[in-house]
Amino acid sequence: MLPEIPEGVVWAILLLPIGSLLTIVLWTRPNPRLSGYVTIAAIAGAFLFSLWALDSVIASDGTALAFRSHEWLTVGDLTVNVGLRVDGLTVIMLLVVTTVSLLVQIYSQGYMAGDGGYSRYFAYMSLFTASMLGLILVDSILVLFVFWELVGLCSYLLIGFWFHKPAAVRAAMKAFLVTRLGDVGLLLAIILIWTKTGTFDIAEIQELAVVGAISVNVLTVFALGIFAGAVGKSAQFPLHVWLPDAMEGPTPVSALIHAATMVVAGVYLVARFFPVFEVAEDAQLTVAVVGGTTALLAALLAVVATDIKRVLAYSTISQLGYMMLALGLGGYVAAIFHLLTHAFFKALLFLGAGSVNHATNTFDMRRMGGLRKMMPLTHATFFVASLSLAGVFPLAGFWSKDEILSQAWTEQPLLFVVAMAVVFLTAFYMFRAIFLTFEGEYQGGEAPEEDSHGADQSRPHESPRVMVVPLLVLAVPALLIGFANVSGGVEHLLAGALPLEMRHALPEFHFNWGIALGSLALALAGIGSAWLFYGARVLSAERVRLTLRPLHTLLERKYFLDDLFEGVLVRGLLYRVGAGALSLFDSLVVDRVPNEIARGLRLSSVGLRMLQTGQVQVYGAMAFAGLLLAGGLAFLLNPL
Repeated sequence: MLPEIPEGVVWAILLLPIGSLLTIVLWTRPNPRLSGYVTIAAIAGAFLFSLWALDSVIASDGTALAFRSHEWLTVGDLTVNVGLRVDGLTVIMLLVVTTVSLLVQIYSQGYMAGDGGYSRYFAYMSLFTASMLGLILVDSILVLFVFWELVGLCSYLLIGFWFHKPAAVRAAMKAFLVTRLGDVGLLLAIILIWTKTGTFDIAEIQELAVVGAISVNVLTVFALGIFAGAVGKSAQFPLHVWLPDAMEGPTPVSALIHAATMVVAGVYLVARFFPVFEVAEDAQLTVAVVGGTTALLAALLAVVATDIKRVLAYSTISQLGYMMLALGLGGYVAAIFHLLTHAFFKALLFLGAGSVNHATNTFDMRRMGGLRKMMPLTHATFFVASLSLAGVFPLAGFWSKDEILSQAWTEQPLLFVVAMAVVFLTAFYMFRAIFLTFEGEYQGGEAPEEDSHGADQSRPHESPRVMVVPLLVLAVPALLIGFANVSGGVEHLLAGALPLEMRHALPEFHFNWGIALGSLALALAGIGSAWLFYGARVLSAERVRLTLRPLHTLLERKYFLDDLFEGVLVRGLLYRVGAGALSLFDSLVVDRVPNEIARGLRLSSVGLRMLQTGQVQVYGAMAFAGLLLAGGLAFLLNPL
């Protein structure tokens, strides 16, 4: 065992990526390759220190390590302190973020090779990683909100990284604006809790909620505000519409967003305030219903998507819904355990999609096919990750999904049925992607483009070693990380992040053979169905599409939500009504008021100029008239 981690080392976890950002901006920007090495070295250091933090939390038997708070600013009665807190939830998130980010940065050296914005890319990635680490480590909800907004800013910069593409610019703006809607709720929740408690300290807010020092009504509104922020960041229905479009960014960015940073930030936030949701039962039920709805609707959208990255994007939305479902049903450990397993197999899937794109210059699965023999390592790792996501025994996803299903069976049978339906759909759409991408005959890909990263289009081949090695490394936890909670290791860590009053009240997980075998059977049925349609092709997907044309149209149009948000709200309400009102304000106020003021000044100057005649007798007459006026006023005010 290592000695307890010092406060300075914990600060270093946060400051190392910030240091790499400053180094790139100030020194290494002209040397792109060196910028990548600096970022990798900084995140590798943060990863090693995160392992030290994990060791310290284990040594403390799960007890949180709290460090001294430092006063940041004081405004009247408002004092904002910045401090760090390390507990079981913190160290799990630290390991997820630093591990995935480190492998993504290594992979990016091959994927982004030759890109004109290479140094800028690694500067953004450094800030992105630092923002997520800060969000995890701080002990103040107000400071957490600062890092929360930085995460949103970084996602905007990275989604729109190739700003010469109009689609990338639109996707970045869409992500930024949609997530801001949820952030309004989070900000209002922070203001509410401060007015009622006078504190921003997360642990203190948890304690006050558990002991009943805050009314249930206040906690319910506070919890719903917290969840509103999570709905935006974690792409829950109906604010999920930004995430598929976020695929316009570089694929390593997609891997980091979907596996370890922005979208899991919402799940982390709800988990961090789990004691509040446990008291505010109405808010907790809302989380469960929204999560279950999101999981099902997103899985259906993945079934009809033809872009491999969009399939994975809808898969992420669906799995985030799974996590929210678990949190809403009291499955605190199950949700974070699934977040842990999901991080590795989803990062592996996105990096695998990037490897395929590197070889074919397309994400359209209809232009792929036959890549299994040409890209054996990419195929093998993608296959392992897909099995894990589908929940096939004994891979990682099987164990975490089983805990969520068991929790749903105990708490809400209707939501259990929804969760089981998602198991079948998940297996179906992932193996549909595998059969379309890796089996059959190669469909030719696409011609090279300016930002094709140097891919040789003569014939698809395996990606360079710097891209393949991270795939092989991620395949290991995708296979084995599920065993981390078989003996209750994850549960023991996470219990230490809760107030003392709640630690012994956590429901114990008992392996349910019936649920496990049922979910495995559904997963295998989904794989078999995908093989019948897209592998053996004994069933016609086209015939099903024509038979279910209204449903297929509904799914292809993404439930018409984009039409609602972009067509009705943005173009209709904001552009026509809002722009019309602004135009009227511009013409009547902005333009007219200065003109009228100028006209008045001009008339005044003309009048004053007429008074300045240069004739002494006129000045004398004016002085006499002024004297008479003053005398008259004095008489009226003070009569004899």
